[in-house]
Formats: sequence, C-alpha cells, structure tokens
Amino acid sequence: MKPFTYARAGDAATAVREAAGAGAKYLGGGTNLVDLMRERVEAPDRLIDVTGLSTEIAEQADGGLLIGGAVRNTKLAEHLAVRTRYPVLARAILSGASGQIRNMATVAGNLLQRTRCTYFYDEAMRCNKRAPGSGCDAIDGFNRMHAILGASPSCVATHPSDMAVALVTLEAVVHVEGAGGSRTVPLLDFHRLPEGRPDVETVLAPGELITAIELPASPIAARSTYRKVRDRASYAFALVSVAAALEVDGAGRVAEVRLALGGVAHKPWRALTAEAALEGAPANADAFRAAAEAELAFAAPLRDNGFKIELAKRTIVAVLEELAGAAA
Repeated sequence: MKPFTYARAGDAATAVREAAGAGAKYLGGGTNLVDLMRERVEAPDRLIDVTGLSTEIAEQADGGLLIGGAVRNTKLAEHLAVRTRYPVLARAILSGASGQIRNMATVAGNLLQRTRCTYFYDEAMRCNKRAPGSGCDAIDGFNRMHAILGASPSCVATHPSDMAVALVTLEAVVHVEGAGGSRTVPLLDFHRLPEGRPDVETVLAPGELITAIELPASPIAARSTYRKVRDRASYAFALVSVAAALEVDGAGRVAEVRLALGGVAHKPWRALTAEAALEGAPANADAFRAAAEAELAFAAPLRDNGFKIELAKRTIVAVLEELAGAAA
C-alpha cells in the first residue's frame, strides 16, 4: 500500500478544505476504499476521515427524511421510519452485505463504492475504469456478472450497490458540499453511464463531499419492496435485483408505479420505460410482463450473461405481482 497522510475533519467545510488538490480521498467506513488501496487500484496521497460528520436521520416537515452522509447502513436499515415508510430501502440494505460490513459502511460511501468487476481489481488485466484508454478485457472475457443495459465499448461493469437501487426508486436527492458551495443532485442523475469515460462514475466535482441523502415524503413508498437474485443467500452481489413501489386503484389498475433494477447496468437503472407502460394498465401478470419486455427490449447481452434478460423480466413480474397481491 502506498504511504498516505491522514486527517480527521470536524465539519464539512473543513473536510472540503482538507481535500483541496489532487490525490485526496474521503474516508467513510472504508469497506471499499481500503480494499482498493490494498489491491493498489486506489492510491490516494491523503485520506480525510469524515465518519464524524452528519450521522443523524432527521424528520422533515413534509414527512420526508434527511439522512446524514456518515450514517451507518445498519442504523438506517433499523430506523423505524425507514422500516415503516420506506421498506424497500430497509430490505435493500439488509440484502446488501454481511452484518459486519453494514455496521461499518456509510450511506455516502455506499453510493460511491466502485464496481466489483474482477478485471477492475486485477492489475494484469486491461480495464478502462482503472486505467483509461487501456481497453476492457471483460467484453471478451468471463462476463457473467456484467451489464446488459447502458454499457459501452469502453466498459461493461455493473454498479454493486443494493441501497442505491432502492434510493433511485424513492427519488432520493443527494446533498453535496464543495469549494463552490452547496448543491443538490437527484440520485437518478448522480451516477454516470460509462460512454467513453468509465473512470468518471458520478457527477461529483473534485473535492465535493456528500453531506446527506434526502428522501421525499411519498405515500407509495410504504407499498414497496426489494428482491435480490444472487448465486448464494449470503454476501453475494446481485445477478439481478428489483426495487419497486406500486399503487393499485379501485378498478384494479396501476395508479402509480416506481421500478428500478440492479445488477444490470453501470448505474442503478430506473426502469422508466416499464413505468410508462404500466401507468393505467391492469395490475396483472400480463401487463407486468409486457412492461418488462418493453424495458429489456434494448438489452445487449454478452457471451455469458444473456440469461439476465429473462431473469430480470421474471423478477420484475414476480415483485409487481407480490405488491399487487398485497394491495388487493
């Protein structure tokens, strides 16, 4: 591991000042960054510890929540308001990692974690995310876990977060502070698709710090769930995951729906095409399947991951049927 300096920030403004200049990284729980430093994928010159910042979950006047960036994942999943008003988020967090990791990982760090693509971690392999311009060995390699939506010739890696998929469904907003002041970014727009620069993963400017995540008040959020399909029941990344919220009207039609996919793209994938297809449609398996077909129509499978297309469709249908049954 490359030598580095360390500083602990007492507030966001201090953290931003300490991060000025190249080579600085913010340290939250360290569950991803420290691993990457050990593997020599990340080599920061300076770490700024922000674990003491913004650790509260605050009720908002409109009924939403403001979640500090340094809130631990376990604390968020156990919070009564999250479990009752945003169950999709609690379930996504609990399916995301081991208990030990959830106890350490922070909300902001979860959003910023980097892909678990094995080619990204292996210095002997070509990876445009790790070394821009070097190529992508995953495209012609073992790519069973890789993207079927939104990929590019530069990168086919997937985003590993479960929590972020739920937050996209909940239309969360990211609060950011940097040298230029404070701003907010809808989570839908926070992560970037790879295009020609897969090493640039978010819209954050250098030195910007996530201070909080805002969950707007949402009646539909209480009727939500998360399902993760993986190779084993514990501590595995998603082959496909689905976060969904559904409201059915008195006539048995879809009044409102939110849907997002994980394990299929470079970012949490909001299924806007499927949502549009479902608005006003009968809340039944045929309509759910048609919406899933529409969402996956432009999927581009690789040699080893074509099974994800049908798996995603079936998981979408199963999750929506579960919510529709609960509504009935």
